[in-house]
Amino acid sequence: MAAGATAAGFINGFAGFGTALVASGFWFLVLPAHIVPPLIIISALVGQLIGLLKLSVELNWRKSSYLLSGGILGVPFGAAILTLMEPTLVKTIIGGFLVVYTLLQFAGWPRPAASASPEGMADRAVGFASGVLGGFAGLSGVLPLVWLQLRGFSARQQRARYQPFNLLVLAFASVAMLVIGKLDSELMIYAAISAPFTVIGTLFGVRAFRGVSDARFRQAVLFLLLISGAIILAQGV
Repeated sequence: MAAGATAAGFINGFAGFGTALVASGFWFLVLPAHIVPPLIIISALVGQLIGLLKLSVELNWRKSSYLLSGGILGVPFGAAILTLMEPTLVKTIIGGFLVVYTLLQFAGWPRPAASASPEGMADRAVGFASGVLGGFAGLSGVLPLVWLQLRGFSARQQRARYQPFNLLVLAFASVAMLVIGKLDSELMIYAAISAPFTVIGTLFGVRAFRGVSDARFRQAVLFLLLISGAIILAQGV
């Protein structure tokens, strides 16, 4: 459990997302299945708060508003889905998508845009779908990252947009979890144990992010998405 929290915190600090993708590979092995989704959301929120404090000057809340306006609407739908169905099917679809996308990216297709286009309705649609995934399983960071990569933003420009989005969507998802009764005393015990390891991992991850080039960041994130997609797909199957 501690190893999962530390690894997930590091990836969150480095890439600005990824708690769910990394922690689930550890925590589904050792924790009760019903604990993992809400614990991931709490841990991701802790990591995002640390990232906000350490990278506040690099974040752009105004540029995130397009993603956020859709994401906030999507979170309640994701929380409702969590009460109606098992996450296996959705996780299998997400895992398959990530594996296919990253393999195509490593092969050079589809190519990112030569220059970033202005934000618009497509960003809101991506934000809404990401909000659904955030409310459902804490996976709010995947689609914005893929979308911003394809639009041709640099690593810093991507981070400036999707980290504020992740932070607020996860905060909203935590409130939704509270409303539907998922944040009980059992969960809080696990959260109290995992939080210090999440913080430590996040601090090291932020330090690594500050020293990486755009090309290396893109390669590292694609590799992370590939491994995470494979893990999620294997769990679903």
